[in-house]
Amino acid sequence: MAPTVILIRHAEALHNYTTPDPPLTENGLDIECSELSQYLLNHVPLSHHVELIVTSPLQRTLQTTQHALDFLIKRGIKVIPLAEVQETTTNAIDKGSPLPSLKERWPDYDWSELDPIFPEKEGIYEFSERALLERGAWARKWLASRPEKVIAVVSHAGFMRIGLGNCRYGNADYRIFDLDDRSDSVDKGPVFVEKESTRSSGGGRGKARTGSLAGSCMISSTCLAIRGKRQRN
Repeated sequence: MAPTVILIRHAEALHNYTTPDPPLTENGLDIECSELSQYLLNHVPLSHHVELIVTSPLQRTLQTTQHALDFLIKRGIKVIPLAEVQETTTNAIDKGSPLPSLKERWPDYDWSELDPIFPEKEGIYEFSERALLERGAWARKWLASRPEKVIAVVSHAGFMRIGLGNCRYGNADYRIFDLDDRSDSVDKGPVFVEKESTRSSGGGRGKARTGSLAGSCMISSTCLAIRGKRQRN
């Protein structure tokens, strides 16, 4: 049976298109991560059943994982950085740091699954419709194949919107999905179906407008076009 997935957007980061792999802001690190951690602990019983954490290997997601999901990491829950769930564009802001420096800062994470091409933005990491659809399908199939019953994924608003569920996210917020392998999405991959508890409230903490960009939580080429226009503006 496919797992239930908690998709989490990173906390507030020092977003600047010319700054490579920016970290979280002081507010994101000290306040938003703490608030998210406490909210999950006290209001989301499912979070106590997480058996695996998957994170984008960019600084802002690695830091969010470290500080917001520390209650899971302290229990020995494995953290797997996956290049496939990194952000969408080829701008400096969305290009990761060299792997040796990341391993030095997060030595306890399991880096064995990281694509050797990282941090290069080539192949499925290009900012193109083909690449993003392929990457989203790969990530959903990978998650669907896992033996864990509950998985937390820390990623980015753009990639989660395009590749994993077509829904909006506020900073340090989450949504909960079941993976449906009916394979009727655009790319024939498993489909994320959002649970009513987060769908109707605009995310678990209510930081986004309710509903999805295209009316259903499936990957959408329309969503890709919207994302592309935002990046060009």
